[in-house]
Amino acid sequence: MWSTLGSSAVTDRRYNKWLNRFAWLTCVATLLLICSGGMVTSKNVGLAVPDWPTTFGYNMFLFPVSKWVGGILFEHTHRLMGSLVGFLTIILAVWLWVREDRPWVRNLSAIAVFGVILQGVLGGLRVTMMKDQIGIFHACVAQAFLGLLVLIALVTTQFWRSLANQAIDSHRFVPTKTLAVAITVAIYIQLALGATMRHQHRDLSILDFPTANGAWIPDTSARCSRFFPSDCVSNLVTDGASFSRVDHRGCHHHLFRPRLERSGSVRCS
Repeated sequence: MWSTLGSSAVTDRRYNKWLNRFAWLTCVATLLLICSGGMVTSKNVGLAVPDWPTTFGYNMFLFPVSKWVGGILFEHTHRLMGSLVGFLTIILAVWLWVREDRPWVRNLSAIAVFGVILQGVLGGLRVTMMKDQIGIFHACVAQAFLGLLVLIALVTTQFWRSLANQAIDSHRFVPTKTLAVAITVAIYIQLALGATMRHQHRDLSILDFPTANGAWIPDTSARCSRFFPSDCVSNLVTDGASFSRVDHRGCHHHLFRPRLERSGSVRCS
C-alpha cells in the first residue's frame, strides 16, 4: 500500500502542468495552420507568392504589411503561421528532452521536429516546383503531424501517467484497439482523398473554405431531397475504385447518380 502511494507521489511530481498546456497550445496552433492551408488551397492562391523561402525577395518576416493584399494575404499568413508552429514544436521538443523521463516520449518530440521541418520544405517545393502531387503529400503529412502532437499532449497529462499505477488487462481492449485503428485508417484515407480532390480542383461542388458556398450551414435542399448516410457509404464501398473521383462533400456526380437514384436513397437535382 505504502509503495503504491509513494509511486503515485513520484508520478505526481514528474507531471508538468505547464509543459502539458504548452503541448495543447501547439496542437491548437497546428489546427489553425491546417485551416489556413485549407483556405489557401480552396481560394487557389498557393502561388500568390511565387518565391520561397523569400517573399517577393523580402525576408519572410520583414515583408511589408502594406503589401498583404488579395491572395498574398492568405499565402503569406499561412507561411508565418507555419513558422510559428515550427518554433513552438522546437520549444516543445527541447522542453521534453530536459524534463521528460520517458525516452519514447522524447523520441516522439524529435519526430515532431523532423515532421515540421519536412512540412516547411514540402510547402516550399510546392511553390517552386508547382506540382499538385507535392501539395497532396503536404496536406496528408499535416494531418499526421497534428495527430502526433495530440499524442504528445495526451501522454504528458496526469491522467496518462496515472495509468501506469493501474492493473489493466490488455486482452480486454483488443477489439477496441482494432476498431480504433480501423477507424483511424479509414479517416486518414478519406483525408487523403479529400486532399487529392482539393489540390487538383476536380469535381468540387463546394469551392470555398471554411464556409460552404458562403454559408456556414450548407443548403442541401437544392441538391438532395433524401439522404441516408448508410446507403451512401455502402455505395461508396462498392464503387471504391472510383471513390477518388467522388465529391466527398456532396452527391452530385455522374458515376454515382444512377446507382443512388435507382436505390431511392438519394435524389439529386
